[in-house]
Amino acid sequence: QVQLVESGGGSVQAGGSLRLSCEASGGDTSNYCMGWVRQAPGKEREGVAVIASDGFASYAPSVKARFTISRDNAENTLYLQMNGLKSEDTAMYYCAANGMYGGICPTLSDFDYWGQGTQVSVSS
Repeated sequence: QVQLVESGGGSVQAGGSLRLSCEASGGDTSNYCMGWVRQAPGKEREGVAVIASDGFASYAPSVKARFTISRDNAENTLYLQMNGLKSEDTAMYYCAANGMYGGICPTLSDFDYWGQGTQVSVSS
């Protein structure tokens, strides 16, 4: 059973940066699709970014060119570098993993393992 633990959230001013980390345990996630999903109060869950086992990344249009997803398979760790943060990026950010598709990421939000989340708050 894969377990995911996020860290790195916090409060920043608009234009600032944060780096989220997600440590995976309980299994080798090198062949998993990994990603970040966020949910703001009163809004639907939104897929932010995903990275396949081969390193191919995809992003939601709202974060493309500002966020960068990366992974360290040797450390079983996932990252999300967030630059140019905006108030609309305020949300709970969840790390997620999918082992069903051989490391491919078919969508931005199709996952079967989830972390507990880390809060990101951006003030304007």
